[in-house]
Amino acid sequence: MLPYLNIFGKEISTYMLCVLAGVFTAGIYVCRTAKKRGHDNNDYIVFMLISAIGVFLGGHILYGITNIPFIVEVVKNWTTLITSFLSFIKLFAIVFGGSVFYGGLLGGMAVGIIYGRKKKLDLKEYSDICAPMVPLFHFFGRIGCFLGGCCYGIESPFGITIHGNELVPMINDVQRFPVQLLEAGLNLALFFVLAHLLKKNRFKGSLFAIYLIIYSVIRFSDEFLRGDTYRGFLFGLSTSQIISILILIGAVIFLVVRSKKKLSDKQLYKTE
Repeated sequence: MLPYLNIFGKEISTYMLCVLAGVFTAGIYVCRTAKKRGHDNNDYIVFMLISAIGVFLGGHILYGITNIPFIVEVVKNWTTLITSFLSFIKLFAIVFGGSVFYGGLLGGMAVGIIYGRKKKLDLKEYSDICAPMVPLFHFFGRIGCFLGGCCYGIESPFGITIHGNELVPMINDVQRFPVQLLEAGLNLALFFVLAHLLKKNRFKGSLFAIYLIIYSVIRFSDEFLRGDTYRGFLFGLSTSQIISILILIGAVIFLVVRSKKKLSDKQLYKTE
């Protein structure tokens, strides 16, 4: 693992470098694809920037929700823990300082839909073009997780042993399954599948729902290989597994309703 790179005497987070690489690569893909399909790049850049606000807020909010037990303890002992404005800021940073992918995904979707409807955009086309972008960006993000040491895997006879990681010391000297790399590879494969379907104009208006279904299965499964314990648990499932189930159900319902609507529209067209 390599949490930091020393560049010109300054330590730079490898996770942030991977995120920036993901933003840059995914942005180029969307702009080039939009241009090939006869759209204005600038419209998609604005759409992505607006959606990014939801990604940022949603990711941090859901991270805070996973810290509810800690929040409860803070509330119970607030008179001793919050003695100044500075101590409040530090506690706030602990509670909301991290980010959860699903929170960012849902936040970005919500803001994107609100903005798209307000501007009367063709959200079916926008969602199709942006569908491959998400796993492409996520691929770089998971590489960053591996380098930084977060989102680590369970102890395993097959895995990687890390030494001297000061950022996440609990991973040191324990052989762990590289679940971050597994999810990165699956996200990259998912990107190529969705990009191919988009290029062939298959499942028009439904590509994002297909992404949600496939990724929810991936995430539900690889959560069993996660070794970090701060993600919240309910009924024996992690927060992300519960969200995966809900997203899977919602995406399937969306596809069923959309298919029925298409079928009724075809029947109506034939009768006319």
